[in-house]
Amino acid sequence: MMCLSQETWSPTRLNFHIQNYADTIKASFQSNGDSTPDRFGGVIRNSAGLYLSGFSGFIADSTDILLAELSAIHRGLLMAADMELEDLVCYSDSLLSINLITGQASIYHSYAVLIQDIRDLLVTHNFTVHHCLREGNQCADFMAKLGASSNE
Repeated sequence: MMCLSQETWSPTRLNFHIQNYADTIKASFQSNGDSTPDRFGGVIRNSAGLYLSGFSGFIADSTDILLAELSAIHRGLLMAADMELEDLVCYSDSLLSINLITGQASIYHSYAVLIQDIRDLLVTHNFTVHHCLREGNQCADFMAKLGASSNE
């Protein structure tokens, strides 16, 4: 993008992309038959962007990234409700998750209960969910990587 569109990227953004692509390439060559657990994480910030709280975790015996994405959204909304936050805008880089939550997901979807729990949190609180690009979600990505190294 820097060459083709003549965009200017900060060193932090450039470093983030390099690390993510290197991690992806490394992971593709480490297939030893063991599946790594799905990991998730998130960060709650105030309107000024300052850190309020964060979370990370993993889902053992799962390789379904959609489950991890929905679990992260659910955990973040629960945490915000527990913190008694009045308003919350939740950003996720999973467009599929956002579409399932805001659209018409089938009642027979394998994660219908989780999706409905998220919808209930959105209805009972002044919370919304929106899609963002992956590079706008660096802190959550860090927390997800931390969740993979945790056993909690």
